[in-house]
Amino acid sequence: TAVSFEPTLVEFDYYIFILYFQVLKAYDFFSPWRGQQQMYKLDIGWPKNSEHFTGQTFCVAVDSLHGLVYVGQRGDNVPKVLVFSEEGYFLYSWNDTVEMPHGIFVWNTATDSSVWITDVGTGKYGHTVKQYSPSGKLMQVLGTPGNAGSSLIPLQFDQPAEIFVEDSGEIYVVDGDGGMNNRLLKLSNDYKEIWLTGTNGTGIGQFKIPHSVTLDAFGRVWVADRDNKRIQVFDKVTGEWLGSWSSCFSEDGPYSVRFTANYKYLIVAQLNINRLAVLAAPPVGSIGDCVMVHTVQLADETKPHLVDVDMKSGAIYVAEIGAQQVQKYVPL
Repeated sequence: TAVSFEPTLVEFDYYIFILYFQVLKAYDFFSPWRGQQQMYKLDIGWPKNSEHFTGQTFCVAVDSLHGLVYVGQRGDNVPKVLVFSEEGYFLYSWNDTVEMPHGIFVWNTATDSSVWITDVGTGKYGHTVKQYSPSGKLMQVLGTPGNAGSSLIPLQFDQPAEIFVEDSGEIYVVDGDGGMNNRLLKLSNDYKEIWLTGTNGTGIGQFKIPHSVTLDAFGRVWVADRDNKRIQVFDKVTGEWLGSWSSCFSEDGPYSVRFTANYKYLIVAQLNINRLAVLAAPPVGSIGDCVMVHTVQLADETKPHLVDVDMKSGAIYVAEIGAQQVQKYVPL
């Protein structure tokens, strides 16, 4: 004889809930909008004192340890470096020996912090990578000030675009914001060449304006190969080429690369289409091709140039040369 099963009202509600959950799960997996939920929102209260942006804001760097934000700007008779608190209050500025800042990076040690700047000027301070104290005291100069270099000489730069410094003090420089050099250089903490890769071209390991550089948590170096409209990836120990991403950049090349605080995503600025792209970081041992999970569309003519990420709060700071400002986006 057949056994009839009549669920109680509570059991029936439970079954309906499970079915509803499974439908939602399936929709989330197959939906074309999967991953397009809003991830960041603009902090309209940052900075508190926007009138201090008096030039073209080319670069920004976050000192997550001390809650400071450094902005490099260009122009005649303007302070070249502005310093804000992470809350957005203007603190101070400095200008000595900085001609045309392009990239900026804050390096913290157990006892001290310093600010590295790439200078692409053509005057007596240009074609250099320089280290400053937080107050603007010049501590170290790499390259020959005022002299554009040759790709044959490691520390002879020609419009160096950006620098990234590891906790160990080892340095990565992308050298080639339109000059003769199109290369990626790794230096030891005493400024000796460890490896150098790259020439002008479109092939594997070649560059056309390597514009930004960053590291992930797995020993991989990521380079925004701007005019080739791709990101190239290298092994940080050997300099070996590991792969490249290009399919996400058919509309515009990548200008800036930075990882989120949890290293799950790569933030990429695309200047000509006024957009921030959020790309999924690949697993260890695989580069594959890029997957764009979210975009932040900025206002027309904003022109995001370089970005940095607060590795504590996860906030993204965007240096916008068109709008002549820095904006802060906070994760949701």
